[in-house]
Amino acid sequence: MALCPQCNQATSLSSDNAWRPFCSERCKLLDLGEWFGERYTVPVDNLEGDLLQDEDGTLQ
Repeated sequence: MALCPQCNQATSLSSDNAWRPFCSERCKLLDLGEWFGERYTVPVDNLEGDLLQDEDGTLQ
């Protein structure tokens, strides 16, 4: 057993749980909504050679 990352309720990680690692479809969709709403982010380092934006927003 594990804890649902959305609501902390006990959930199964077995293949019988269609929504794993979540406990329900509701928790899975709530988490997806957090990503779509940009409330979760993945940090990115600006490395040389990456696309850069000018002050007017155009890509270099």
